[in-house]
Amino acid sequence: MAENSPFIKNLASSDKEIRDNALDSLRTYLAGRSEIPELDLLKLWKGLFYCLWMQDKPALQQRLSRDLASLVSTLRSGVALPFIRAFFLTMAREWTNIEALRLDKYLYLIRQYMNASFQHLAAKKWKPSVLQEFNKIMEETPLNPTEMKIPNGLRYHVLDVWVDELEKVKSEWENEKDQETLETLVQPIEKLAKKGGLKVVREAAKEVLAEDTLRKWRGQEDEDMAEPEEEAEDDDDGWGGFDD
Repeated sequence: MAENSPFIKNLASSDKEIRDNALDSLRTYLAGRSEIPELDLLKLWKGLFYCLWMQDKPALQQRLSRDLASLVSTLRSGVALPFIRAFFLTMAREWTNIEALRLDKYLYLIRQYMNASFQHLAAKKWKPSVLQEFNKIMEETPLNPTEMKIPNGLRYHVLDVWVDELEKVKSEWENEKDQETLETLVQPIEKLAKKGGLKVVREAAKEVLAEDTLRKWRGQEDEDMAEPEEEAEDDDDGWGGFDD
């Protein structure tokens, strides 16, 4: 993808018609690619990020977020997960630049991308290798347990919407294969609950694991939630930066 591709520039246009046409061109372009270099995906996502930035009306913001999330379903296997990875890398990089008045639109976009991610996994029939690649993306960026440069606001929101968006895609986890899939999916959250660099992050992950819906899926309704032993140094580990 050339850096000066018209639709990359036009995605950040203040003119809605230009942005919409650019999105249509992008959808066609992406559907025809079997692979896209990481640098090109990151450049593309910078354009997509500012495409949403320029949209002011709430109803149109939500429509645009849904449109951006729908791109995932048009992507070929070799592009879909790298595209999702580039999305989360972009959100982590740009998070501190998002003004309070613009935050809601990006929170909605993240919700849509969690849903699109689960839809993609379902379309791939929850194949173990695809699940592991997705988990790698989660552990690298939005649910990274130790990298302090990842904004905690991003971590918290992904945790907040994780169960809700998974339930919209699959609400029954009864047979053995389903249980194996679910246990794989929760691994990044369990790692965050155990290894998170801040106590507040660990607690947020534990709250997800304690949600009634997830416990029911995992067959834990009748089990007591035992509190894992905290490490001796449990005063927020003495680190106070990047706590969004």
